[in-house]
Amino acid sequence: MTPLATQSPPASPLDTANAVMGRFRWTICALVFFATTINYLDRAVISLLKPYLETEFHWNAGDYANIEIAFKLAYAVGMVGAGRIIDKLGTKLGYALSTALWSIAAMGHALVSSTFGFGIARGFLGITEAGNFPAAIKTTAEWFPQRERALATGIFNSGSNVGAIVAPLTVPLIAETIGWKWAFIITGALGFIWLVLWMVYYETPAKHARLSKAEFDYINADIPAGLPTEGVTEEKPKASWATLLGFRQTWAFVIGKFLTDPVWWFYLFWLPDFLGKQYNLKGTAIALPVAAVYILSSIGSVGGGYLPLGFIKRGMPAFQARKRAMLIIACCVFPIVFAQWLGQLNMWLAVLVIGIAAAAHQAWSANIFTTVSDMFPKRTVGSVTGIGGMAGGLGGIALTALVQKRLFVHFESIGQIDKAYYIMFFICGAAYLLAWVLMFTLVPRMEPIKLDGDE
Repeated sequence: MTPLATQSPPASPLDTANAVMGRFRWTICALVFFATTINYLDRAVISLLKPYLETEFHWNAGDYANIEIAFKLAYAVGMVGAGRIIDKLGTKLGYALSTALWSIAAMGHALVSSTFGFGIARGFLGITEAGNFPAAIKTTAEWFPQRERALATGIFNSGSNVGAIVAPLTVPLIAETIGWKWAFIITGALGFIWLVLWMVYYETPAKHARLSKAEFDYINADIPAGLPTEGVTEEKPKASWATLLGFRQTWAFVIGKFLTDPVWWFYLFWLPDFLGKQYNLKGTAIALPVAAVYILSSIGSVGGGYLPLGFIKRGMPAFQARKRAMLIIACCVFPIVFAQWLGQLNMWLAVLVIGIAAAAHQAWSANIFTTVSDMFPKRTVGSVTGIGGMAGGLGGIALTALVQKRLFVHFESIGQIDKAYYIMFFICGAAYLLAWVLMFTLVPRMEPIKLDGDE
């Protein structure tokens, strides 16, 4: 163990250190970005292969919804377990294990020969992909000071949009030229390339042989008052789930994820279906509008990280800056309720308003994830992120089972699928404002958590 963690920071690290360094932490951010890109590419493949798989396996909307539920249920269960495992194993080994397993699961779809088999394959993919965000948020908490975390989170989280952009530009082409099975094999294999880079380049700050003292001090310089600086050593005891669930801060994060994650699931799994059924787009014709939505999402993800940073630079406390930014972002989602009406005028108007809402979701994610590292010790970040991720997955299951499955099957059976989308877009528009009210009613001000063993 390097002695860096025991040395005192310079007098003004935030004013002097960042001008001459940063390559290590932004390299780490790039690695997490690419992992998130691959993670979302792998999960998005099935939505673009849906027309091919419907033909081969004779699926209806209910069959697809059941397969989607299998993924979300496994993802929800995997999230809480993955967060705990990553806090135990550490980011390097935990992230590597998760990526290797989900890559195997993604490639395994090519071996499936039945609808039930797809449910099993999606479940395995869901439980293994769950490790990405707890590991990514924990990595960000380890390598970035508080003021930069929303920006770093926004950058790596934009990988989810890049994955969703790459998918429609490549998956239908692969399916049409060499078959749908190869789409699963090729995209799944990318994870092993990333895995080599991660094992070669990643290490925690306290163990990084080439990290300067100045950058180490910069990373730890603005830890909120009341939180320990143990995040690089992992030597203190872990907090149990029961302990973490005893805090209002945990429940604020859980509620926010439960209400808003399902909206993103809806975009990811149903956007190609929406474009196909509302505007008769097929195959590669879907690629451009889907890519446009996720390009806007990428802009929103990075912009969502910059928004609170601008408030912080004007002297606003970090937590209040995130609170204000999240209210602005929630308001930006609401125009999606008009997507169907605008789409009657021109398809691209619907694509634009959906893209803005998707961008706002990613901006929201960049900030809601960062509230965890704002309030909790770094040694618990993976666990709390996992609990919230499980809540988001359960919210996605509830939306699919109670709303989408019944809604879409019913209205599709009577030839009025457009009404199902009217209802869904209204739900999407209202979810974020409700989440903001509930979250910041529970935690109206910055209240750092201190656990047993903290000074």
